Amino acid sequence: MNIIAPSAALVTAIGSTFLRRIGFVVAIPIPIPIPYPYPQPTDRTELTTQMRRQHMAASDSRDSGSQHSESSESDPGSPPYGLPSHGPRVSRRKVLVSVGGSLVVLVVGGTVWRSADQGVFSTGQGPAYQPWYDWRSAIGRPVDLIRAAILAANPHDSQPWLFHDTDTHIDLFADTRRNIGLADPFLSELHIGLGCALENLVLAAPANGYAPRVTLFPDAMDATKIATVDLQPSASSASALYQAIPHRHTNHYPYDTHHPVGQTTVDALSALNTDPQVQVLWVAAATAGQQLGKLMVEAAHAFVADKPLVQDDDRWYRATWQDVQRYRDGITLDAAGLPDLPRALGKILPPASPAQQHDYFLQGVQTQVQTAGVLGIIAVRDKRDKRDKRDNGERLREDRLWQRMHLWATTNGLAMQPLNQLTEMADREIVLASTSRFGEALRELVGNPTWQAIMTFRVGYPTHEALLSPRRALSDVLTP
Repeated sequence: MNIIAPSAALVTAIGSTFLRRIGFVVAIPIPIPIPYPYPQPTDRTELTTQMRRQHMAASDSRDSGSQHSESSESDPGSPPYGLPSHGPRVSRRKVLVSVGGSLVVLVVGGTVWRSADQGVFSTGQGPAYQPWYDWRSAIGRPVDLIRAAILAANPHDSQPWLFHDTDTHIDLFADTRRNIGLADPFLSELHIGLGCALENLVLAAPANGYAPRVTLFPDAMDATKIATVDLQPSASSASALYQAIPHRHTNHYPYDTHHPVGQTTVDALSALNTDPQVQVLWVAAATAGQQLGKLMVEAAHAFVADKPLVQDDDRWYRATWQDVQRYRDGITLDAAGLPDLPRALGKILPPASPAQQHDYFLQGVQTQVQTAGVLGIIAVRDKRDKRDKRDNGERLREDRLWQRMHLWATTNGLAMQPLNQLTEMADREIVLASTSRFGEALRELVGNPTWQAIMTFRVGYPTHEALLSPRRALSDVLTP
């Protein structure tokens, strides 16, 4: 569950707090063009880089004794790319912030502005984001497949993977220490991330001159060894899905309700599934869609009401820019789908209270459901008793499909987002041996006792470009 979510209340709450803290703000919008949709990473960061330089030039930190060394990938705990270790004072009391396609001049009095050291001017920059820019090379080595694999979708940006590479094969391992916790008691979501990484790796093989052959769970004595991908030299061929890898990001923003998702698009997404043990159920009809959407919102409320669940989930929230650059994982403000101004203010001000954060989250889920172009359920054939979980092989097939669908959606200007509170609460019911309210509701929606829902999600056309999430360094995910 992601507690941070966009809402009108967040703008009001943060804005009023901001005014109380600094005394006054004068906002002067100046329209400027911003490339959209899906610009190259260099285009996306050009504006914020220019603003950061302007801000630093105007600060009092220009004394000749200051030293700003560039951070390196080997030092994830250092401040990002030449930023000072402590935020500079604002001598001219003016700061530039990017807000919704405009430059807004914020005139600040009576406080120290913390914008630089909290990453307001550095969205998508620093060592934590470098893997998005270094995701491929011209050499075509096995390690370059791993560079693509680590950009895969995964729960809470936990990145639960490890890799071992040789000249002839790559092994994918589960890093179970990166299980998100009580929300994933059966490691279902952990395997989502692993399956998505495997799909990226397989897509990257032909582009780097290899023909891949995948063997799932090759070692019966080691359950963490998820797959071995044997590599044979082959002619290079880069698919459109491979090219989409660095542009695929989970989009938490509201979707465009004036741009419906047509049946042709739904059929094209379904056609990406070639596994008879997996199916995608689309919920577009008014009655069924309202039923599934209502369940999603109710599951979000049930999640927030479960205090141990929420407290455990909060471990993955990276509240400061320093933590983002140090840990290079987890839930961040930038990737949470917040409007630009409250996202900037959220970095500067102290965190909202837990009650406020829960309200933001619940309002965000409501908006995400209401603006979805279509809702979907991915299900696998259930070979076990209905209260047992599916086997890992089935999960990996479903998880590879999710990555494939998301990449195809990216190439076609669509946005996608998992809404997993419903399946998480169904799992929670099993753990607590409580009444199977959400589990039973999911089974009714699937409509066939031989199939089991694994994932619920939404699809639509974006109203805002999704921002980058942090990624660990390649050296952090390689194992001897």
